[in-house]
Amino acid sequence: MKVIIVGCGRVGSSIALQLDGEGWNVVAIDEKEEALSRLGSHWNGGFIVGHGMDVDVLRAAGIEEADAVVVATNGDNTNLVIGQVAQKRFDIQCVVVRVLDPARADFYQSLGLRTVSPTKTAIQVLTDAVRACEVPTREPAEART
Repeated sequence: MKVIIVGCGRVGSSIALQLDGEGWNVVAIDEKEEALSRLGSHWNGGFIVGHGMDVDVLRAAGIEEADAVVVATNGDNTNLVIGQVAQKRFDIQCVVVRVLDPARADFYQSLGLRTVSPTKTAIQVLTDAVRACEVPTREPAEART
């Protein structure tokens, strides 16, 4: 299985390393050559320096043979555009896009993109954690005076 990871920051590089370790053929794309250092000296996959919105860069990464594309740059707009290009222009069935804005994530998910919203996840996990706390009932402030 071949996957292209667009954005090789903390998230993208971690996904790339995990999938590489599972035997996937992984190619990472990042605008900064220094991002390659996040993958370590034993990196078996490919690495392309360039912008994921550039169709020539996507082709150089092998998008026409890709089974999946993960888009995890630091910009929602960039991620959504790259995700739509992969899905619509290159007919990639498994496109997963990181979107920080929960409302946008929901909207684009309704259009068929697989979106992951870390913000939405954090809100839910933090809310659940508070609900799980055993907090003693406090007297109202006016009753304590």
